[in-house]
Amino acid sequence: MIAVVQARMGSSRLPGKVLRDLGGLPVLGWVVRALEQCRLVDETVVATSVHPGDDEIERYAAEVGISCVRGSEEDVLARFCLALDEHPCDALVRITADCPLLDPSLVDQVVAAWRADPSWDYVATTLVRTLPRGQDVELVSAVALHHLNEVARGGHREHVTSLLYTEPEGRRLLGLSIAPDASDLRVTLDTDADWAALSALVAGLGNRVLGWQEIVAFLRANPEVVAINRAVQQRALDVG
Repeated sequence: MIAVVQARMGSSRLPGKVLRDLGGLPVLGWVVRALEQCRLVDETVVATSVHPGDDEIERYAAEVGISCVRGSEEDVLARFCLALDEHPCDALVRITADCPLLDPSLVDQVVAAWRADPSWDYVATTLVRTLPRGQDVELVSAVALHHLNEVARGGHREHVTSLLYTEPEGRRLLGLSIAPDASDLRVTLDTDADWAALSALVAGLGNRVLGWQEIVAFLRANPEVVAINRAVQQRALDVG
């Protein structure tokens, strides 16, 4: 099982965000560190683009000793297929590099659910969102990913897995959820307000791998931190 982390420097709303220093470690470093603590992930691969601006990401991956594949800047699905070609496995976990507070236990739960029944095409914590945005974990089988590569067009190639859940007929999808619902919280990094909120959270809890329960408890106890990025609107899924 591999985890593929999609990362690029050219974010439209917050350029260079994945290598920003968060509490003494680059944002991408937070993600890599969390994946290293997963019991059911064998290898982490960074998937970035061939754009010269992403040379820094390849250099960072080399520094921390993980593999890096490079492909189309816009066709993210092709990058994932490249990662699968170079690191063959039966399924892969998709992670985005702008989610530094990834919880290894959630990754392991998703992988364990798929291993219990590998006929699932897709297992995710996002089909019914109950976790804070930014603690997303998706798993897609190799068979399903190759099929997506054959049929996906337009925005579905940028969003990698979106065709699976927007056109679910004939596909086997499994959603994992938690209670109580914490989907109103936001710990992803897309704007300056998100950066301020994450910085406040890390200042309060420290530079370490955090479980989702601890993050939710901190945010419930500190509504002023939640308020920092409450107004941020998640960009709509454009697959047209």
